[in-house]
Amino acid sequence: MPSSFGSLASDSDPLKGATIKRNELTGEIFVARVIHGGLADRSGLLHAGDRIMEVNGFAVDGLEPEQVIQVVQACAQGTIMFKVVPITERPVHSQTTMYVRAMADYNPAVDPNIPCPDAGVSFTRGDVLEIVDQTDALWWQARKLPTSSACAGLVPSTALLKRKQREFWWSQPYQPHACIHTLSTVEEEEDLMALEDKCVEADEETFESEELREADDDCGFNKDQMYLAGFRRSLRLCRRRFHSSVQSSCQAQCLSSCCYSALCSPYEEVVRHQRNLQDPLRLVALLGAPGVGVTELRRRLIQTHPQLFQGAVPHTSRPQRDDEESGREYHFISREIFDNMIHDNKFLEYGEYKGNYYGTSSEAVSAVLNSGKICVIDIESNALQAVRTPELRAFVVYIKPPSAERLRKTRHNAQILTNYYATRPFKEEDLVELEESAQKLELHFSQFFDHVVVNEELQEACAELRSAATRAQEQPQWVPSSWIRPQQ
Repeated sequence: MPSSFGSLASDSDPLKGATIKRNELTGEIFVARVIHGGLADRSGLLHAGDRIMEVNGFAVDGLEPEQVIQVVQACAQGTIMFKVVPITERPVHSQTTMYVRAMADYNPAVDPNIPCPDAGVSFTRGDVLEIVDQTDALWWQARKLPTSSACAGLVPSTALLKRKQREFWWSQPYQPHACIHTLSTVEEEEDLMALEDKCVEADEETFESEELREADDDCGFNKDQMYLAGFRRSLRLCRRRFHSSVQSSCQAQCLSSCCYSALCSPYEEVVRHQRNLQDPLRLVALLGAPGVGVTELRRRLIQTHPQLFQGAVPHTSRPQRDDEESGREYHFISREIFDNMIHDNKFLEYGEYKGNYYGTSSEAVSAVLNSGKICVIDIESNALQAVRTPELRAFVVYIKPPSAERLRKTRHNAQILTNYYATRPFKEEDLVELEESAQKLELHFSQFFDHVVVNEELQEACAELRSAATRAQEQPQWVPSSWIRPQQ
């Protein structure tokens, strides 16, 4: 039956938190919904489906919803009497509160289809929503956390927001696949790859040697004679060619992964969870634009707190040298074994440099976590799906560049490791590309960031990173529900 919608939600409305609709055939006015936690809900006087006959003796049949609102607002300063015909059979709803993380942005102010824009809840990717009512197939009631308000608002249901996303995607010149690696357009991916080819990493305190030899670029042993693995130059140089273990068979992999629902659904169900003491520690995965200082920040964290943090030992198909030990610099394996590990999806990321494979395996990460230390790795965006699993439960930290002015000061004497195995000073174009790359990462992947560290001053950023990584192990965090209640 055709209906039009209006709202009784107003700052001066004593029954704030209800919406109404008009039967276009009969002109009758009905309560469309009662907003959870609003005054109408708390009073218990109005229910969805009730027919409103009069407002303070004024008949409302035949009026438009906007006109009914005006009648209510005119009486807002005094006592308002509603004459209603209760719905014959009130449906019994057994509502279960659900918490979700938004995987998409939504602004009710620009949505022409929302029944009541004033009752809409805006959110951005990464926000946590408390869904309190899913009775309506199209419009759920939710609160954005944290909040001090008891009144919920309207958000699109999963089905509706999916439909809106599909309509938007079809209107775009490029059609992104649901896989995490291709959320950006082809042109944007080429831009990111171009920047990665020019700059693998730039450090505020550069560890590059004049001889530019790989052995000198190792951080090697720290003051406690503990080897710091995962900082070899060849491993860093192959990162621009890195692949995630989930990309070789993207569609099949996505369908069974816990990240698939997060990418193909606008909401990811989450729970507030605190790690049990007997459970393995959580992986800490650092993500940032090339040149922002992720490698140096990770190196500083492990160097200064070796009793708490450790990097994973990478694998390589490169022949072992006389001064190297397998399991220290790398796990040295044959190319055939490496290929088999790729086929078995053993790597979080892997790449090829000068004819040799390099990669970080999930087993190497788990070995660190099971030893009682927090494993800290840096990843590319295409590895997010591989680390956000029930086994690793990655705590993703985004390393954000500071302001442009601060970048110019801190990178004044910094060096860039280029794809020609050499270093050179930062140029102005490098700073511009660093900012653009960071903006694209934030645009496409901010919903997966558990914490953001602005790398303005290295020591302060390292201290903040240490604090965040420790809290992730000790304090309750919002995590995907599939990590705690794996789907059968």
